[in-house]
Parts: sequence; structure tokens; C-alpha cells
Amino acid sequence: MTTTDGLTQAGQSSSEVTTEGISGGLSEENALGALEAVLMVADQPVPAADLAAALGLPTPTVEGLLRDLADEYAGLQGGRHHGFELREAGGGWRFYSAPAFAEVVGAFVLEGQTARLTQAALETLAIIAYRQPITRGRVSAVRGVNVDGVVRTLLSRGLIEEAGQDPDGGAMLYRTSSTFLERFGLRSLEDLPPLAPYLPEVEDLADVEGGVR
Repeated sequence: MTTTDGLTQAGQSSSEVTTEGISGGLSEENALGALEAVLMVADQPVPAADLAAALGLPTPTVEGLLRDLADEYAGLQGGRHHGFELREAGGGWRFYSAPAFAEVVGAFVLEGQTARLTQAALETLAIIAYRQPITRGRVSAVRGVNVDGVVRTLLSRGLIEEAGQDPDGGAMLYRTSSTFLERFGLRSLEDLPPLAPYLPEVEDLADVEGGVR
């Protein structure tokens, strides 16, 4: 393929490039280009280790190059701020549209192509995110309403997943998924804002769980 041949030729002619070469035969300039090419076709976050394997470079080297690209797109190297960003989220790296242009992007997307979560779904998702793993009954105890339909919606969107059964009552437990991290731009659950102290502890919901199923 042209892409593969291009990278091969870039590797073979790296001595002709003025930038200093790095291991694997790729110059830094060509390595940056190769990273952009791979990330451009990625439909989900790609771990730095996987990118390093694809380029034949050490993972720390690739991590440094990714940060350089992210800074370049953000205008931190003296250039203009681009309309897209390179961010680490969901356990990997991926291109995202810049938040500054969210309104423009939203206007471009045809209505109905991206269904938004309802307020009920967002509230349920927040409870699961901060108190996972948790049963539907306990989520209902926090919200005060039945959440069966909302949980099914979140499951179908891939934002939550089953996490085994509650050892006490046998009910299904739920937790957030890697898709949740990706969609909300989080590297891990530790990046969640400190909202958890305002929610009741899971143990405190055991007595009321049965009443709202």
C-alpha cells in the first residue's frame, strides 16, 4: 500500500532529513508524521505502547512525541491553535475536535445523528460512576425512581457494563466502561471531579434498595 511504502521509504531515506534521527530508522520528523497517519485512522484511543510497536520505537520516545504533537496543536509552540486536539483519554491517544469550536461542530452534525443523553440518564450515569460497582436497586434508591429503562439505555450506548453479581443479594452490579472514559475525555476514574462525598455510601442504601425496584 502507498502508506506502507511511504513509511518504508521515509525510513530508508532518513539520512537525507535534516532532523536528528531516532532509533528504528525513522527520523523525528517522519516519526511525527507516522504517528499522525496512524491516529488519523484510529476509531478509538490507541495506547502509546501500541503506537510504539507500530513505529518500531521505544514507548517513552513515542510518549514524548505525542506530547510534542499535543502541544503543537494547542498552539503552545508558537503556532496557531488548531481546530482539533490530541488528547490522552480512555487509556490511549486520539484526535478530538477542540472544545472552543464545539458549537460550530454541533451545528454541523445533523439532528438525530448523535442522540444526547437525557437528564435522567446523566444522573444515573453519574451515580454509577461515583459509586461503582453498584446495583440498579441502589441507584434507584439514590434517585428515588425506577432506573431499569435508563440502565438499559446506558448499556446499549456502551457507557456502562456488567461487573458481576452482588455477593449479598445476587443482583447484577454495574460499572462504567472504557467508552465512558473516552467520551468524557478522562484518563481514569481518578480524573472525575470530587462529587462523591455528596452521595450516600452504598452500604447506607441496602435497607431501602428493595422498596424502589
